[in-house]
Amino acid sequence: MSKYKVQPTGVERFFDENDLIVSKTDLKGRITYTNHVFRAIAGYTGAELDGAPHSLIRHPDMPRCVFKLLWDTIAVGGEVFAYVKNMTKNGDHYWVFAHVTPSYDANGTMVGYHSNRRVPNRRIVDEVIVPIYRQLLDAENKTADRKAGMMAGHALLTGVLKDKGVSYDEFIHTL
Repeated sequence: MSKYKVQPTGVERFFDENDLIVSKTDLKGRITYTNHVFRAIAGYTGAELDGAPHSLIRHPDMPRCVFKLLWDTIAVGGEVFAYVKNMTKNGDHYWVFAHVTPSYDANGTMVGYHSNRRVPNRRIVDEVIVPIYRQLLDAENKTADRKAGMMAGHALLTGVLKDKGVSYDEFIHTL
């Protein structure tokens, strides 16, 4: 049985190239702010999103190791860019190119995370990201142990980057 209450429909949604999807979370990934573009494409109201885990919009096609990389990076104060397939309230999906950064209070204490998402380059999604994510997900799904699967996907991702001789950031920014 799937952990997802809503099953993917296979229908893709799109947002305008000039639109920017914005959200903020606390340090545990609970949503504290969404803009109207986020709510419109995801199909949720602000009340449904406030306090909900950001993973609410996680699509099951997304390799968990990509989120591990994302969380590991931002938790230590770094920023990350990533291509992400999100799922709407009814199971449709939409691709984004996300930029996630930590947020700090006036004393310099990290208090949460901020994400801006733009329309991704379709060629990059179709020709590079979808095949890599499929390989990572296959590696993750080869074991019943979710954590071991995620680590297998992470090892595959770092191996691909090592073979290319680039860091994750270099890889993403040279696509």
